[in-house]
Order: sequence, then structure tokens, then C-alpha cells
Amino acid sequence: MASEKPLVAVTCTAPVNIAVIKYWGKRDEELILPINSSLSVTLHQDQLKTTTTAAISKDFTEDRIWLNGREEDVGQPRLQACLREIRRLARKRRSAGDEDLLPLSLSYKVHVASVNNFPTAAGLASSAAGYACLAYTLAQVYGVEGDLSEVARRGSGSACRSLYGGFVEWQMGQRADGKDSVARQVAPELHWPELRVLILVVSAEKKLTGSTVGMQTSVETSPLLRFRAEALVPARMAEMARCVMERDFQAFGQLTMKDSNQFHATCLDTFPPISYLNDTSRCIIHLVHRFNAHHGQTKVAYTFDAGPNAVIFTLDDTMAEFVAAVRHSFPPESNGDKCPASRSRFLKGLPVRPALLSDELKAALGMEPTPGGIKYIIATQVGPGPQVLDDPHAHLLGPDGLPKPAA
Repeated sequence: MASEKPLVAVTCTAPVNIAVIKYWGKRDEELILPINSSLSVTLHQDQLKTTTTAAISKDFTEDRIWLNGREEDVGQPRLQACLREIRRLARKRRSAGDEDLLPLSLSYKVHVASVNNFPTAAGLASSAAGYACLAYTLAQVYGVEGDLSEVARRGSGSACRSLYGGFVEWQMGQRADGKDSVARQVAPELHWPELRVLILVVSAEKKLTGSTVGMQTSVETSPLLRFRAEALVPARMAEMARCVMERDFQAFGQLTMKDSNQFHATCLDTFPPISYLNDTSRCIIHLVHRFNAHHGQTKVAYTFDAGPNAVIFTLDDTMAEFVAAVRHSFPPESNGDKCPASRSRFLKGLPVRPALLSDELKAALGMEPTPGGIKYIIATQVGPGPQVLDDPHAHLLGPDGLPKPAA
């Protein structure tokens, strides 16, 4: 029977990570080696994740991949680099005489299906989650163990940081072959339970300048980027690790904002200049500083990757008030309905209790409300690294190795 094909399928999920000390610029384009180390926070997969199924079968005639339901070109160089690296590691392991290896031919072709539960290519680190998930899932299928930093990194540099939960550093490494350019966990996901993350989605559109092209131009033309990488980042990495270990939110928040601002300054120092922030992004920066000034301390912090969406860090006891401040400054565009459903469309993820803003805080914010400036908010927290889903119903590929029809 056709349905009894010897198909081996594995499904995994992997998280998004947000860098608080940014990676921008490569010293080796081919191996994707960075010009500086970076440090990130892994977000919880209950709110943001990539799910990937990889299947191998002797009946497949070619490698194929589907992203969010659409078949993509499997010949993309970065995808090929990941596949090559995994197959190389699997062959190496087999030649080392590991007996418990799956009795599968390494010549079998692979089918991969991957879906994100958040907007792709909008500056929400979709490639990091995607390639971390791909590397992790392929490793399960091919029986590869050990550090997968190199496999994930070959797809997307920041993907190696999504291989771990909690707080993760990607060490730039010194070696030309990149063997020491690996990710490692600084602290586990439960280390700082009060930390909360709000993603303010300004635009879910695809960005004008992709990260890869932007980085290349910055490396070639920005003196500020070179200065940042060599003179400033090493000390910032050490300081950020200290902030995390000591759960020092004041220092963590300030350094996060300064590093984000400096990353965007290097983008402006690039020639021609790159601007990932838009007017709403700048209003959010203004809002955060006004909010903190009103409280006389750093209670919230922003960071922006290569896109206009803001990622806000705060503590559990401040989240409700800050969400109310965002709602006040960027009220959802109403369709004339005050129903709870429209409220939930604006705020997704972790529940946040409604809070009233004091008149003093409203006055301190000093902003004309911009209706619809923020499309929605995703409330989340620090989360774990990749997971294997044991439920066969979770597979995105059917027994024939093709994507299951969307339910």
C-alpha cells in the first residue's frame, strides 16, 4: 500500500531570539562569521515560534522545501549550506562507527515544511527561528548530536542563538574556519522569571533593505561600525552578562537601549544610509524615555532590530501600566466597536490586566495620540530552546511526504 512507505519524519519547534547586544556585520560572508560577539534573549514559543517537519524516504527523488504553505527554491545557497553541513556531520558520525544510528541511507532526499506563527521578514527574527528549527529538525532526522551552532549559523547568523533558551551569547570566535564561532547559554530561561517582553508591531511589511545587504554595505562604508565592534562591544558583552546574572534591570535596560541606538547609528553612518526605523518607531523611543523620566528610573527599555517594530523589556509589575501608556499613545483604530474581541486583537499573547493611567503620567507622556500607529502588541516572556514534538498529528507533512492541507 502507498501509505506504508518507509518514511521517517520528525517535527520540532524553535524560538525567536532578540539581541540586546547586536550583531551587525560579517568577517566571512561564506561561513557567516560576525565581526563582533552578541547576546540575546530567547522568547517563549507559546507566542512566537517556527514549527518544522523534516522527512526522508527512499522514494523521494529530490530535496524539497515549503515555507508557510508555499514551495520555495531548495537551491538557495544558505539552505544548501545547512543541508550539506548536516549530511557531512551525519557521514562523519557514521564513519566513526556509531552503532545506534538509524539504519537510513544518507543518500535519501529530504522534504521540509516550515511554518511561523508570526509575520515573516518583518524584522521579527523569523530567519533565526527558521534556520535554528531547520538545523535542529534535520539533526534529529539524520541522527546528528552535539553543538549545532555551525549548521544554524550557515543559514542565518543569529539562528545559532535560537538553539538555546534563556540568555544566549554568540561568541564571534577568532579562527578562520569558524569552529569557535558558537552560541552558548549565559543563563537558563527560568533565571529571571519577572522579565517580560512586549513586541510592538508597527509594520508587518517586508523591509526595504534586507539584513544581509545592509550588513555588507555597513562593513564596507561605516567607520563607526568598525569602532563599535572593536572598541565597545567586548566591554558591553561583559557588562550585559553581569546585568543578566544579577538581574539588574536598571543597567540591563539602559545598556539595551544604548546598544540599539548605536546599531541604528551605524546604519545611518553607512553610505548610502540605511534607516530601519520609521516615525512610529521614533515615537515609541520618545514614549519609553518619557515613561521612565516620569518614574525617575528605567522601568522599560526598547530595542529595535533591522525593522521598525519595537521590542520592549520590562518587569512583570510594570507591564500593565506600560501597555496602558501604549494604548493611550497609539489607540487601536476602532471600527466603532468597544467589544472585548477588538481588545484581544490589539493585545495578543500573555494576559495583561487593564490599568488606568494617572493624569500626571498622561501629561508627562506629552504626545498627541496616533491612532493605528501600532497594529498590535504581543506580550511574552523568556522561553526555552528547540523542542521535539512527539505527537504524529503535529507533522506538517503527510505520509506521502507532501504538505498536509491546511485545516
